[in-house]
Amino acid sequence: MEDEPAASTPGKQNSGVRAAGTEPQDAPSADDTDRETGRRRRLLFVTLPGCWGALLFACLSFTPSLLPRGGLLQGVICGITAAIGYGLGVFAAYVWRAFADRGPRRPRRGSWYVFLAAATVLFVGSFAAGQYWQHQIRTLMGVTEYNVALVVLSPFVAVLVFGLLLAIGRGVRGAYRWLTTLLDRWIGHRAARVLGWIAVAWLVYAVVSGVLLGGLVNVANSAFSLRDTTTPEGVQQPETSLRSGGPGSVLPWDSLGYQGRSFIGSGPTTEEIAEFVGRPAVEPIRTYAGLASSDDSEARAASAVQDLERAGGFQRANLLVVTTTGSGWVDPALVDSFEYLTGGDAAIVAVQYSYLPSWISYLVDQSKARQAGRDLFDAVYDVWSKLPQDARPRLFVAGESLGSFGGETAFSGEYDLRNRTSGTVFAGPPNFNTLFREFSDRRDPGSPEVEPVYKGGRTVRFTNDPQGGIPPADRPWDGSRVLYLMHPSDPIVWWSPNLILREPDWIGEAPGRDVLEDMVWIPFVTFWQVTADLPFSTGVPGGHGHKYTGGYVDGLNTVVQPAGVTTEQLATLREIIDAGE
Repeated sequence: MEDEPAASTPGKQNSGVRAAGTEPQDAPSADDTDRETGRRRRLLFVTLPGCWGALLFACLSFTPSLLPRGGLLQGVICGITAAIGYGLGVFAAYVWRAFADRGPRRPRRGSWYVFLAAATVLFVGSFAAGQYWQHQIRTLMGVTEYNVALVVLSPFVAVLVFGLLLAIGRGVRGAYRWLTTLLDRWIGHRAARVLGWIAVAWLVYAVVSGVLLGGLVNVANSAFSLRDTTTPEGVQQPETSLRSGGPGSVLPWDSLGYQGRSFIGSGPTTEEIAEFVGRPAVEPIRTYAGLASSDDSEARAASAVQDLERAGGFQRANLLVVTTTGSGWVDPALVDSFEYLTGGDAAIVAVQYSYLPSWISYLVDQSKARQAGRDLFDAVYDVWSKLPQDARPRLFVAGESLGSFGGETAFSGEYDLRNRTSGTVFAGPPNFNTLFREFSDRRDPGSPEVEPVYKGGRTVRFTNDPQGGIPPADRPWDGSRVLYLMHPSDPIVWWSPNLILREPDWIGEAPGRDVLEDMVWIPFVTFWQVTADLPFSTGVPGGHGHKYTGGYVDGLNTVVQPAGVTTEQLATLREIIDAGE
């Protein structure tokens, strides 16, 4: 599809008979030289339409997204978007030539001079504007880290990434042409072209999904399964029977996994809780089943609930079911806040469903998160529902990120959440969460996507700043409360493949409190920008990105509604939770 360089004008080979002896008999002809030169050019050749497309997209890549970007990341984004722009430019030229009914031709030298001049001005201007926008985002979030050397290197990183992607694209095109030529021997040319594209597309998909993605998952799974056998520094096996792995537990300490041992071996002490609430406190209960405890999700959930019963979890006033993220991680800010606010009269249960960290589980372990969330809640609810109504603990559900996805799957909708729980807190829900999307897409007219209002806020509410208030403030919120915490700058919440070709409401509407008003939606570009934000979503201060920390204090206080907790105590607890991160 690319414009190829026109062949060099041959010498005057037909102007007369060559004098004998003027050239060796075996010297290469002009045609041979042209063919060899053409092959070398095709390896390095770039088309003018493609270059204009690459320049345009490279400049657009400096526009702001959700999170601050370092120089290395900016270079990668610039290179990827430039390669996309190059391909679109080549495709546009191909379509135009098809309508004009002419073949490719070499652009004039002056056209290249115009492009080089425009490229210098536009790229430098965009680069400078990009640094200004990044400074604004860092100021907005209180980020002070800034590496000037990597910023200077970012254009060179962009060129390397662009060249690599261009080489891969030409390799794919070369495979297509080779296969088409081969098929031409047995079938018609048009059929050969169609089959060639189908075969090459299938091959690319097989390589990416089967070799690259599959290999990455296998390597990561092996590496993190080894890490799962270790114990975090400073964490020790509990000496209390109120925790899994302790005396009398049905779950051995060695079976809990790395994150399980971290969850069980940490948390506020009874003395710390008592100091916070200003009265004698109860020692909290924590139970956890790791992957090593069973090969089956349902069996792991049953073991965790059995240990919960043994420890007396169903005799506590408050019971929290947490669906973990990825490798079994439970956010300490979430569970610690719950234990402080309830005065320690609480039990928490969780299970592990993967060895992989959250960002990989996000891609390949969604079904495991769904199964784990459903199995754990069903196992808890089965025991809880058979207890006398006046002897049951209040039953709460919580989850962050992929944990919110798994936690949602145990429920069919708003009324199910309301009827089977005393309250729910989901933080940073991925955009593909079924109930989250249902509540958000069917929000009341006039409410923004960054903080929607669903059915007047009768059960389900959303907030990006629980300390500042949860809309609608003028409506009653009786019965069980379901609360979604979601920062406007959290890429986990807003990332979706739909960003490629469709502008979402959250960009078209007024920006959230920690998102620049200058952020706009650009086809292809915005998708890659938000995609690049994902791995760095927690590398920002609390209250931004995917870092909810102190937000759990006010969120849980609103949902759990503990008696006697003052505004001053909430401020103190926020300091305690933030200090622990």
